[in-house]
Amino acid sequence: MSEALRIALVGNPNCGKTSLFNHLTGTRQKVANYAGVTVERKVGQFNLSSGRAVRVLDLPGTYSLNATSPDEAITRDVVQGKIEGENWQDAFLCVVDATNLQLHLGLVMEVIALGKPVLLVLNMMDEARRRGMQINTQKLSQRLGIPVVETVAVRNSGIENLMAALEQDRFHTPDMALSDVSLSGFSHDRVNQILKDVVHFVDQEDKRSDFLDRIFLHPVMGLISLALMMFVVFQAVFAWAAPFMESIDGFFGWLGETIGEYISQPLLHSLVVDGIIAGAGSVVVFLPQILILFFFILVLEESGYLPRAAFLLDKLMFKAGLSGRAFIPLLSSFACAVPGIMATRSISDPRDRLVTILVAPLMTCSARLPVYALLIAAFIPSQSVWGLFNLQGLVLFALYMAGIVSALIVAFILKFFQKDQSQRALLMELPSYRIPDVKSVWIGLLDRAKIFLKRVGGIIFALSILLWFLCTFPQPPDGATLPDIDYSFAGMMGHVMQPIFAPIGFNWQICIALIPAMAAREVVVAALGTVYALSAAGENTEGLVSLISTGDLGWSLATGLSLLVWFIYAPHCLATLATVKRETGSWVTVAGMTIYLFGLAYFVSFLTYQIASRYFGW
Repeated sequence: MSEALRIALVGNPNCGKTSLFNHLTGTRQKVANYAGVTVERKVGQFNLSSGRAVRVLDLPGTYSLNATSPDEAITRDVVQGKIEGENWQDAFLCVVDATNLQLHLGLVMEVIALGKPVLLVLNMMDEARRRGMQINTQKLSQRLGIPVVETVAVRNSGIENLMAALEQDRFHTPDMALSDVSLSGFSHDRVNQILKDVVHFVDQEDKRSDFLDRIFLHPVMGLISLALMMFVVFQAVFAWAAPFMESIDGFFGWLGETIGEYISQPLLHSLVVDGIIAGAGSVVVFLPQILILFFFILVLEESGYLPRAAFLLDKLMFKAGLSGRAFIPLLSSFACAVPGIMATRSISDPRDRLVTILVAPLMTCSARLPVYALLIAAFIPSQSVWGLFNLQGLVLFALYMAGIVSALIVAFILKFFQKDQSQRALLMELPSYRIPDVKSVWIGLLDRAKIFLKRVGGIIFALSILLWFLCTFPQPPDGATLPDIDYSFAGMMGHVMQPIFAPIGFNWQICIALIPAMAAREVVVAALGTVYALSAAGENTEGLVSLISTGDLGWSLATGLSLLVWFIYAPHCLATLATVKRETGSWVTVAGMTIYLFGLAYFVSFLTYQIASRYFGW
């Protein structure tokens, strides 16, 4: 059997490279980091009709091999053969946006100049034709000295042509007419000469994008549109997910009862039913809400809207001490702060990048969603407001807005500690609007589901067992009158911590749950389920939400609000702190972030609890 063909995808951001990668490899993808750095390394595989395997490496998007960021440096080093394990590629597939050749061909010419086997993938040809562009691909191939293939990756059109080119090894014998040109020697003029010869414009206007931009980039209508989109997202998170969550909750309840009938040994029964099944089920139930949130983020990204939102918010964010380029990393942080912090590598200014890293954890990540959903369902009635809006969705929207406003305030305060307060121009490519690629969205959702379930099957599973052990042993002494958990290791720790957290309304059971939550925020839900299942409340067969809302656990509304506010700010995520260390290389930065976030969480929770309990009688 012949050796696998190794190819790497190279291209500018927004060229459709990832859509092409998804269509070629499907779900046969693996994501990891390059050794020693936090830059994502995505590899997939597929087979040609001949049966030969093809290994595809999706390189980070870059505008030039003259790297200005860690992402671009990885692409440069792979193309130049400087990274161990990636120093040999059969060919490079340069993917370009056919509607923006003037910007994208520069990178292609740089790759050709290295004397590497190259095949040019002319993507988004449907959009080019719609705009009235006529591209002579044969002449373009002659001028560049490499083969050219037309594709429309989002529709899987032209993929068969690309497959045929790979099958025939057409990229192995390019005309290296440009190989004598140094990487710094291209001129804008050379690209223009090629385009003048191979591209004919019948109508250069993109009327659809122009029309939409008059709405979405308008200083007033654009902000209103953005706010409405975000509002709809948070409404959908509750309204759409409810039936799926009820089904999952019912399944785990049935599973616990069914398996429990076959386990007679009390401790083993408690471990399996109260520890493993109850712990994992209390987190898995929130998977539909997380996937709905990711669905909207992926659709907005695929549609080309996100760079416009960054452009729209640039002036506002600058006044708060941030760059418009911080918008996409901060939006990514709504899914998870780890990739959000990693995405700050696109910010060239060190000061802007550091501030964005410091405020990224304030964005409401998906790990907070199970906590919010639990408390909102327990304390906020599910009723409509003005006949249009779900009250629980409004509260969730308010929590997200609290994180955003807090991030802007923190950035504004940090602004006064910087020496350079000059205006920085935001230069950003605005891609054409396009219909989201269904396959890319599906793969993105599938990846997120795998990651979430892996956390449940890994860290949450392990912590549930550990917490069960701490809540079960040592066994109570003879004649004990309190619930068994009060005499356990966890009970002892909870009672020690309780005086510290009493001013913000936390009881000792909540204090216990905060400890494993440092590993991952969503673990607090599983921890609370385990703690109360093993306490006196465990005799009640109702769910945790019902126990909280009926007052059986002794929680007041003030306690619920205080815990909600705590999770807006508290840095309950060791992975985030580890990522900050890798990105900044400074333990001082990690320590400073941890102290300010915990301090802010305690202060705001204290105000919330004291005001709610004393002045409103809650």
